[in-house]
Amino acid sequence: MSRKGLSQDQRNQLAKLAELPDREIDTSDIPEAPAENWIHARRGHLYRPLKQPVTIRLDADVLSWFKEQVGGGGYQTEINRVLRHHVIEQEKRRS
Repeated sequence: MSRKGLSQDQRNQLAKLAELPDREIDTSDIPEAPAENWIHARRGHLYRPLKQPVTIRLDADVLSWFKEQVGGGGYQTEINRVLRHHVIEQEKRRS
């Protein structure tokens, strides 16, 4: 056994599996997770979506409100959080 607890044969088997395209891996013996398993699912704290710089025109009072809510700095993050929440809610309504 190696330091990581796998024999050379086991490491060779894993290497062969890693080379297979997804469509060739038989997962028929793995049951689907029920939908209720995902009710409280959320993205991990390590997930970092790709940010894209944009120019957007906002009403001055709206922008001022967001800046006041977070004390000036981080207002763009707060706007993004509110927009993401809105998108998630809209997606829930469609499903």
